[in-house]
Amino acid sequence: DRLEESDLVKALFSENPGILIQVGLDNQVQELLTNAEIDFVEIAEVTENSILSLEKTGIELNIKELRDVWFKSSYLLDRKQSGKKLALARFENYTKQPLEYKFKPNWIGDFAAAGLNPFRREKGKSQAAIIREKGVNGDREMAYSLWLAGFEVKDIHMTDLISGRENLEDVQMIVFVGGFSNSDVLGSAKGWAGAFLYNPKAKAALDNFYARPDTLSLGVCNGCQLMIELGLVTAEHDQKPKMLHNESHKFESSFLSVTIPTNESVMLGSLSGQTLGVWVAHGEGKFSLPKAENSYNISMKYAYESYPANPNGSDYAVAGLCSEGGRHLAIMPHIERSLKPWNWAHYPADRQDDFTPWMEAFVNAKNWVEKKS
Repeated sequence: DRLEESDLVKALFSENPGILIQVGLDNQVQELLTNAEIDFVEIAEVTENSILSLEKTGIELNIKELRDVWFKSSYLLDRKQSGKKLALARFENYTKQPLEYKFKPNWIGDFAAAGLNPFRREKGKSQAAIIREKGVNGDREMAYSLWLAGFEVKDIHMTDLISGRENLEDVQMIVFVGGFSNSDVLGSAKGWAGAFLYNPKAKAALDNFYARPDTLSLGVCNGCQLMIELGLVTAEHDQKPKMLHNESHKFESSFLSVTIPTNESVMLGSLSGQTLGVWVAHGEGKFSLPKAENSYNISMKYAYESYPANPNGSDYAVAGLCSEGGRHLAIMPHIERSLKPWNWAHYPADRQDDFTPWMEAFVNAKNWVEKKS
């Protein structure tokens, strides 16, 4: 018998200190513990049938059914915050929206094969800049992503642009990072947008940068809100998109699947057709798009139309847009926080990659800039 304690209540509700270890089929761990004279007991075997069998009792528990019972308490509480409709959608869909991935055929996430050196000391040929406002927090992950792709990375705060200390003339790519600029109290990065619109030197630097034909830009999360507010990806539209509060009325943080439709984005074009995992973390991520779907250069979509896999209720399940020509990209999901396999909440077990396919987006940007220089 694996379970030495025959009293079910004592076995299941014991508060004795201990460590639970899940091991493989070999007995190396058991031998190690035995040689170290550490007492242990084998309490269970992992199965794939979603049934928990309790020996000596004859009790069998259906995990799928009990998960609904467990989740119902969260659903009832969620109705107070998200409302009856979306709380019910989460409850009904949490088992119907599995993470699904579709990688490019023959894709290899290998540093050497991709010509990337995580320990490089030589200087990059092109320069990117992280644009920061007070309250943003995604600058370090983004800087690393750009640096690993081969960029030299410059840190530029809004005060540098406002004062004229920086004017972006020596930069080929800028990235507006995620976080909570100005605590987001003005909504959807409107305060950050105002720092550009109402400070002549900052506005001139931005206008001059976007007027150049050899530049790229990326906005993620809070930076995406900023680019949409400034109209940087839909400059030719008479009716501009808006970023609105999530339909759930709350901050959404989750790991989910997104699809990359056929698109002309410099960064994401080569990823077309793939379905990948990515993190989202935002309170105002709903793309409100007044025009027909084919009016936009959609570069990223949530894998499912309905909540919670579409975490904010975006029109057409849009997660990202790019400008005509593909040089300027605004996305809500944090690809820079999903760069390594261990960053993902779940990664294909049969893959032994140094990095995920999102790395390709940053390499694409670096290669494009170097060809233009």
